[in-house]
Amino acid sequence: MRGFRTLVSLGTVLAGLAAAGPAPARDLTVVSWGGTYQDAQRKIYFAPFSQASGRKVLDESWDGGFGVIQAKGKAGNPNWDVVQVEAEELALGCADGLYEKLDWGKLGGKDAFIPSAVSECGVGAIVWSTALSYDADRLKTAPTSWADFWDVKTFPGKRGLRRGPKYALEFALMADGVKPEEVYTVLGTPAGIDRAFRKLDELKPNIVWWESGAQPLSLLSSGEVVMTAAYNGRISGLNRAEKKNFKVVWPGSIYAVDSWVILKGAENRQAGQDFIAFASKPENQAKLPEYIAYGLPNKAAGALVPAAYAKELPTDPANTAGAIPINADFWVDNTEELTKRFNAWLAK
Repeated sequence: MRGFRTLVSLGTVLAGLAAAGPAPARDLTVVSWGGTYQDAQRKIYFAPFSQASGRKVLDESWDGGFGVIQAKGKAGNPNWDVVQVEAEELALGCADGLYEKLDWGKLGGKDAFIPSAVSECGVGAIVWSTALSYDADRLKTAPTSWADFWDVKTFPGKRGLRRGPKYALEFALMADGVKPEEVYTVLGTPAGIDRAFRKLDELKPNIVWWESGAQPLSLLSSGEVVMTAAYNGRISGLNRAEKKNFKVVWPGSIYAVDSWVILKGAENRQAGQDFIAFASKPENQAKLPEYIAYGLPNKAAGALVPAAYAKELPTDPANTAGAIPINADFWVDNTEELTKRFNAWLAK
């Protein structure tokens, strides 16, 4: 009799579930870099796409790291759908089968984008730079190079650098006199790596290390550092939002392309394809520089940007002189080894 009651109860529950229909799908979850940039994305991508498609969009932020992507992939049924990743994360995840293949037909074809924005697993979302920045209201004599960044006698005070070997090693070599276009040739040798670490030794007591994109400008605002490496879009965004007078030193900056990817097996992968197509349209990409100064991977988008905003972009011809692209292949091959060495060096 007890078994009969259990069966009846179970049948009642199952009948109720059947009447209610299938469980609602999880909201489309899009993950980006937070801050001013993600505020802009909500206005020009997330909310308009949700309205046009009838799909709710949940947006989250992260600080990057391929280990995070690996963990999502190993767990299966990831709770993220679309993620914006850096060049190395794109290359590593694509090689390891952690991303869905993109439908380039929905994106208007590969020829619509700059070559560095095209991958079977991802499409460029922005072109951005890591550059030397300073507060012109505090620092009356303007630094013009990474050599000035290292010159604590002429420019006394702390410096901000991203915690990790990437960027720190390149900037160290440029501070040591290596021409920008020769940085990765030099860094590709054991002697070049040793040279970069020796140069970092000189500045180590004066470095404040940061990890998230908002930190360097907070350090600059408070006066804790006199200059810092920072993301160009964050700089322009803060200047506009808070009337700061932060300047970008474009020579010696390193630019890169971030891409949209869809995690393998994501529940909303089809909606993710649609979202990426929407965010990649030139008329939508062209709205971004009004909010934050990132370059646009869709070739047609650049012509739609007003001149007042275009001059702040890392892709503007006046800002590309002396700038170099990140060598993603170098960092794919060397990140693990150099991170171990960097952490050991930092702990000394």
